[in-house]
Amino acid sequence: MEIIKNIAVEGIHGKPIVTDVFFNKNTTKKPVIIFCHGYKGFKDWGAWNLMADNIATANVFFIKFNFSHNGGTLEQPIDFPDLEAFGNNNYTKELDDLKSVIDWLFNNEDFKNEADLSQITLLGHSRAGGIVTIKAEEDTRITKVISLAGVADYGKRSSTTGDLEEWQKDGVKYIINGRTKQKMPHYIQFYEDFIQNEERLTIKRAVSQLKIPYLIIHGDNDTSVSINEAYNLKKWQPNSELKVINNANHVFGASHPWTNKELSNHLNQVIKAVLNFIKN
Repeated sequence: MEIIKNIAVEGIHGKPIVTDVFFNKNTTKKPVIIFCHGYKGFKDWGAWNLMADNIATANVFFIKFNFSHNGGTLEQPIDFPDLEAFGNNNYTKELDDLKSVIDWLFNNEDFKNEADLSQITLLGHSRAGGIVTIKAEEDTRITKVISLAGVADYGKRSSTTGDLEEWQKDGVKYIINGRTKQKMPHYIQFYEDFIQNEERLTIKRAVSQLKIPYLIIHGDNDTSVSINEAYNLKKWQPNSELKVINNANHVFGASHPWTNKELSNHLNQVIKAVLNFIKN
């Protein structure tokens, strides 16, 4: 297994997109999965490395990365040393970052014998379920897309984390990170960016217009993103495939840090569904 960690991919927002690749080095072109983490997430969270390794073992070229403004840095890609960047993140930056990673892959001579650029699947967890679906609808290079415990609506999330008037007056609001205990800033630019780009950022619009295979995976015990959001996604795109994982929570039984050598039962079910979807 070839694993290359913490590659600095250049984006358009002045901060590196810290990227990992996992693949069997065998000069056979393999289908590509590009994985995007969710809100308050990062590429090395919990069991994501183990998940990447397991998927890549099945002869898949697996890419995962930190969004440029997720709060991590090249030197410290885990957790949130750069809260200023975190506060200046938004959905359109994440879409730009994903495009930069796709462009980087297409222009990378090192991987031309390993990655099959005619088979590119986007896989997004939680908030990034929307990011990958929007990008898949607008970028013809993408051939399949998977929403993993994905959200169905950014609109209700963009203004409801507190009082909007107060947010506009103060210019910032803070969320306490339960695990790291950091006060994480959200600058008002996040809301303003959503309003300016609302049509593009409407997940329902993107899902309804998808012309490629679409898999929705969701746990029915998800207390962070209700399974009803998965049912909405399925309703908006009847040609999609919905895989409900019984009793699974938002992170499919994983946690951070993940020291176990084995994946959770629920994540194993996720991987099986992902591989079935991309290989068929």
